[in-house]
Amino acid sequence: MSRRIASQVHKQASRLLREGYLKKEPAWYQAVLSYPPLPLPPKAPPARSQYDLPPTPSSPASFTKSISQKARNRPAPVHYAEDTIRRQFFRDHPFEAFRATTLVEGAGIQEEHPIQGKEWTRLIQRGRNPMPEDAVRFAVNLHFSHGQPLTKAYLSAVSQFRSLRSEQQFASKFALLEAQHYGIEFGPSQVEIAFRKEEEALDSWAKSDEINAGENAARKRWKAIVEREGPPAPWTRGQDYVRLWQKGIRPTYAPLLTERKITPAGLTSAIPKTPYTKAELATKTADYLRVIPRSP
Repeated sequence: MSRRIASQVHKQASRLLREGYLKKEPAWYQAVLSYPPLPLPPKAPPARSQYDLPPTPSSPASFTKSISQKARNRPAPVHYAEDTIRRQFFRDHPFEAFRATTLVEGAGIQEEHPIQGKEWTRLIQRGRNPMPEDAVRFAVNLHFSHGQPLTKAYLSAVSQFRSLRSEQQFASKFALLEAQHYGIEFGPSQVEIAFRKEEEALDSWAKSDEINAGENAARKRWKAIVEREGPPAPWTRGQDYVRLWQKGIRPTYAPLLTERKITPAGLTSAIPKTPYTKAELATKTADYLRVIPRSP
């Protein structure tokens, strides 16, 4: 029989008897069914340590009264010193939240640093490029391991953090000046790359009209050639066209743009280099305003 609490032993015995695991009833089974045990009271919340409890008020009597008025089945609020220090740190250094960090997927849990507890007295012991989380942990370590007040521990951690960041900034600046002095040329930054892509996009918009005109000319293989000499003829609503059509006179069409052909000399152009003469236009094309009659 699996382990059960006292108020559920007879229920488990009933299940085992019903399934046939127990061949006969235990000696205590009928007595327990006649006088079942009382149900257990609701579980009270576990006692919290002083580390997890909220700050106590000045008067112990008022604190005891406030605790007695709360429902005992509700979980007590949990307060951590790290949350208070982290909130104050990012309030004083808001731009640290925008600093780029590397997030590696699938990485294992980082092992604890060997320098911790009372051995950790300076922030530089964890490295010369500390992260905001290192400053928060250092302040908590000063508070609990060295017994410093939380305010003093925070000020000490922040001052050392700013000093290390200042040293790193000056070192990077002078390293850049030294590299430029020796003639090292660095590639474009991300801002310069973005501006270059934007300029290329703007230049492509300027050439879009020419590209669209070329594409339209390539798609349109047939085009009517109209001689525009003199003023245009008046609009007749298509009556002249119908009249000529009834007489058997219709216009002829000829392609202006021809397909390219591959020759030994190379690829021929779609548009002829020399324009058509008037005689060629009279034999190959037709004008909507001066329709050429059909030959008998």
